[in-house]
Amino acid sequence: MERLQALQDWAARQLGGDSLDIAPASADASFRRYFRVTAKGHDYIVMDAPPAHEDCRPFIAVARLFADAGVHVPQVLAQDLDQGFLLLTDLGHTTYLSALEEAAFDQGVARELYLASNDALIRIQQASRPGVLPEYDRALLTRELMLFPEWYVAKHLGVAINADQQAVLDTVFGRLLANNLAQPQVYVHRDWHSRNLMVSDPNPGILDFQDAVYGPITYDLASIYRDAYIQWDEETQLDWVIRYWEKARAARLPVPEDFGAFWRDFEWMGAQRHIKVLGIFARLYHRDGKDGYLKDMPRVMHYLRRVCERYDELKPLLFLLDALQDKQPQVGYTF
Repeated sequence: MERLQALQDWAARQLGGDSLDIAPASADASFRRYFRVTAKGHDYIVMDAPPAHEDCRPFIAVARLFADAGVHVPQVLAQDLDQGFLLLTDLGHTTYLSALEEAAFDQGVARELYLASNDALIRIQQASRPGVLPEYDRALLTRELMLFPEWYVAKHLGVAINADQQAVLDTVFGRLLANNLAQPQVYVHRDWHSRNLMVSDPNPGILDFQDAVYGPITYDLASIYRDAYIQWDEETQLDWVIRYWEKARAARLPVPEDFGAFWRDFEWMGAQRHIKVLGIFARLYHRDGKDGYLKDMPRVMHYLRRVCERYDELKPLLFLLDALQDKQPQVGYTF
């Protein structure tokens, strides 16, 4: 309560008012919180990022970087790094996810939103330069994968894996990493999905970019088209990914000339992300007491299983998932 009062007092000083209307705007899976404040008829967002847990500087740096790339991100109007407060422009109330839910997942509405997100992603990727953002390197990708055995398998399923099962994980993780690290490198938002893209003018408004890195070109596509919070049929995914690929080629981004190779990279990158997300969602529940992500786990597992069914090199993981979850092996097409 004291911190909220300090945040409110600081925002009032920045906006030249004695008191402000303040209400929660959103929270995320970290310690950051966001509040909407109204002053003189205008809405603003105040970020509360406790310095003991969060660092505002990456948010400020990436906001500038992405704005320079020509996409729509919040403008940082004021900052207090010692307290962990930022005053931001407000990109509105409507996420892609809420807009799609309100439109009953109308394909026309979805198509307009997702193709706009493709255009914004390409602009960000065109601005990419090495040495500006942290690298999405083997160490970071591996740390993410290891969340799965630690939090999903051991904590969530309550299973102690044996040496043979660990060997399967090591082998499949190695294959995924080899693919991920061989992909062309660009700026990666890292959470490019329906809860972090806002319906705004211009579309999309982009949030939650402070963890951006320099990494595999398919990562953000896998985030949005294999979204943990909403699922589209594979024909629709293919259509939107092909449209991205065509525009990326026209923009001279380093995508493969063969779409089949690009789709394979997209799927393998998605597998890495889904393994990570299962671990993160389990950790959020078991360590942080946040159970809101549990309902999304089956969707993420579905994505992971489909990819493992499709590629022989990843099938050992499918059989391990069967053993862990007491499921019968399922036959799927292979490429």
